[in-house]
Amino acid sequence: MNSSASEFTFKPYVEKEGEEYMNEAQLEHFTNILNKWKSELMEEVDRTVHHMQDDAANFPDPNDRATQESEFSLELRTRDRERKLIKKIEESIKNIEAGDYGYCETCGVEIGIRRLEARPTATLCIDCKTLDEIREKQMG
Repeated sequence: MNSSASEFTFKPYVEKEGEEYMNEAQLEHFTNILNKWKSELMEEVDRTVHHMQDDAANFPDPNDRATQESEFSLELRTRDRERKLIKKIEESIKNIEAGDYGYCETCGVEIGIRRLEARPTATLCIDCKTLDEIREKQMG
């Protein structure tokens, strides 16, 4: 999993035979992943704000000014995507607290540990997500 400029790793969860799905240890594992990911994204937001404040200059040359505006625009679009991702992370943390995390919001089946490790904000099982993507493609 990665945020825009940095990557972090975590130790994959080792399931024990006969272990109940979304038990306390698993929930703690995903809470830690989500909180760390959110923290890294928030640091990126802070770095961007400081970068833009420190590097903002009123260049007399229109080409230099246009280049800077283009760079800032790209950074802001990236931060906007990250802001939306932070919202999804917060929703996932709320789902953990509510006892709904790890289950498909469409059909109710287990999403699965590996899928959640690949995409901790997943709310659909792989089958429902695939159908969702097919419908999106058909709608244009």
